[in-house]
Amino acid sequence: MSRRGMFLGLGLALGAALVTPAPVAAAPPEGAYWHVREVMTTPQSGRFGTKANPYSLTQRTVMERWNAPDGRNWVGYRELGTTPQTPADRKAWQRDGSPAKWDRSIDGKTVRLSTAPTKGHVSPGRNTGKFELAQQYLTYDEVQRLPADPARLKDWLTRAARVGQVPDRALSAWITPELTRLMYDVPAPKEVRDAAYRVLLTMPGVRADGQGKDELGRPGAAVVIQTPDGDGKAPEPFSERLIVDTARMVLLTHERKANRDDKGLAGKTYVTTLAEVGWTDAQPVVPALP
Repeated sequence: MSRRGMFLGLGLALGAALVTPAPVAAAPPEGAYWHVREVMTTPQSGRFGTKANPYSLTQRTVMERWNAPDGRNWVGYRELGTTPQTPADRKAWQRDGSPAKWDRSIDGKTVRLSTAPTKGHVSPGRNTGKFELAQQYLTYDEVQRLPADPARLKDWLTRAARVGQVPDRALSAWITPELTRLMYDVPAPKEVRDAAYRVLLTMPGVRADGQGKDELGRPGAAVVIQTPDGDGKAPEPFSERLIVDTARMVLLTHERKANRDDKGLAGKTYVTTLAEVGWTDAQPVVPALP
């Protein structure tokens, strides 16, 4: 981002604070780090085994982030291993001799997959001293002063989009994922996360879908997102489904699924489970196995 965009982002946050009924000090952090643990399940493109006995595989990874209030951050990553996708795939894999490694798919694509988890690593991330949201760089205090009123929050995001020169035809598709990020990715107050959820339900292509459960069995409100493409002429080739814990107002699961059978979309479907979201005093470490 240009220095101009960065400074405008700062102005947006300060402007958001000025429209509150009375200027108040930002709430102190409730821990040493804002911590997010994401477990991603991704179906692998292609088939494995033999043409007479093919099966599909799924790869799981875990990524964790620790953000200190002063903007310092750490990132941990670990591959959790590859497994057959379905019970039928597991039977086919067993007939194939239950291999523990794959270096090639049936159609000849080179891969590097293993059933064994890796050792993983943790390291300092890029240190800007701030939190990134909607292409703006914000201090911890500015994140705390984001608008807790739905209309004002949407206006803030709209102005951020203007700063980022987002075209009008793509405005809704740009704002929608930023509203989702507000429910886990930055240490926004619960009132701001609540406002983000309320705005999300008003966005084009977004609808409430009753109650659901994530892969960990946690209950929450289901939200379906089916937005048009950038030109507004046709639906995206993907649909999304969220599970939101509306008591804590944090995202539990984000599922992205291809809507059509297209080789170009293979490998782009995934489920991200937000296993942990919130403040912690625990130091950054290599992500643990589930």
